[in-house]
Amino acid sequence: MSERIDAALVCQALKSAYWQRKPAPGLILHTDRGSQYASHMHQKLVSQYGFVMSMSRKANAWDNAPMESFFKTLKVERLYRVHYRDRQQARLDIVDWIEGFYNRRRLHSSNGFQAPVTDEAMLKAA
Repeated sequence: MSERIDAALVCQALKSAYWQRKPAPGLILHTDRGSQYASHMHQKLVSQYGFVMSMSRKANAWDNAPMESFFKTLKVERLYRVHYRDRQQARLDIVDWIEGFYNRRRLHSSNGFQAPVTDEAMLKAA
């Protein structure tokens, strides 16, 4: 989490995700049209990892519906229910909610009512 979204932040997030998940080249990385994603730094990193860049069409939230849905769920199921003392407490709680609950225990209708890590493990095993 940062006070602003810039190329350095999204590149750091991409590096972290890459080293945690180690996806194969050819992964489609979908983003909105923010300048941080169009930056030379980000484009270079995407290319270095062998990913395929996909950007939403201008003014079309439907292109990024899964992320829009995720952030709605985060807000409704967590953020609106908790009062944080400071940014650090918020950061720790949000990471814990995403990694400990949303990805591991929360059932998702979009993947047969499985938790994302379960669904991913089944895909890798296939």
